Amino acid sequence: MTLLPKSDGVVKVLVVTAALFIVLAGIKTASNLLVPFLLSVFIAIICNPIIVKAAKYKIPKALAVVIVIAIFVTIALSLAGLVGQSLAELSQKIPEYRVQLKEQFSWLTTTLESYNIQISSELLIEYFDPAAAMGLATDMLSGLGSVMANLFLIIITVIFMLFEASSLPVKLHLALDDPEMRMNQIDRFVTSVNNYLAIKTLVSIATGVCVSLMLWIFGLDFFLLWGVLAFLLNYIPNIGSIIAAVPAMSLAVLQLGIAEAGFIGLGYMIINMVMGNVIEPRYLGKGLGLSTLVVFLSLIFWGWLLGTVGMLLSVPLTMVIKIALESSQEGRWFAVMLSNEESS
Repeated sequence: MTLLPKSDGVVKVLVVTAALFIVLAGIKTASNLLVPFLLSVFIAIICNPIIVKAAKYKIPKALAVVIVIAIFVTIALSLAGLVGQSLAELSQKIPEYRVQLKEQFSWLTTTLESYNIQISSELLIEYFDPAAAMGLATDMLSGLGSVMANLFLIIITVIFMLFEASSLPVKLHLALDDPEMRMNQIDRFVTSVNNYLAIKTLVSIATGVCVSLMLWIFGLDFFLLWGVLAFLLNYIPNIGSIIAAVPAMSLAVLQLGIAEAGFIGLGYMIINMVMGNVIEPRYLGKGLGLSTLVVFLSLIFWGWLLGTVGMLLSVPLTMVIKIALESSQEGRWFAVMLSNEESS
């Protein structure tokens, strides 16, 4: 009789694990449908504070939604055109960059031969191919472009979400049998997600603008493309800034030289230190921090589950889960496990 509670606990763990695997398999199968929906939710959360602000100035909600959507579509189409044109030009210049790389490696191999170190320049080019160094950036941007092919569906979904946003907290209370609206956890959850994504987006825009301006000053090709990449990858703290800097610095080595590439790397470091260690903590606080290990694992997990968009939204999605866990007594322990040392 004493073994029954333990066996019940094991069965409960097995059932929860099996259910989790079934849910993940379903998400993986329906990723083509789920990704545009998640992107729509992400965009609606970012745009909703503007709609709320417009209501305070007595602007009709329908007019505010139309203006916000028009601005979003204009920006999205402009960025899509910029990225598409830049990627096409970049692919055409790859052979030219390979020639420049071969010349630099020829100088390096000649220098090493004077010290009796024999290394083939072809072998070095094979391992340090600029196409491979920039492949991550192009694949990520191309993957995002394929998702934006569903732009009309995303826009329609965002419009309906913006109209329904004001009634969402009330519906959540009623759905959870809380007609008197005493569940402060729901209000905290909705507010925290809104604040996090809105502030993170503003910081990411500032990061992209600073990166583009810095690269323009150095005269690097496709500086706007690398700024867009920095904006997108800034949603991934710690790791994202490193990934964003790799293709730009690889191109800088070929086009400008090693010294200039080093200064560009220093500029990336300064920009991300200021944004990540000064600006973000001031407005987001330290209570929403994720550990570096969790950020890295979430990048792999959501990238595997949802593809390119999953990688870009990995930290916001993990933050949503963390905030939701913090709002419940049962899941608070797991939210602490996801936190970094300072926030825990």
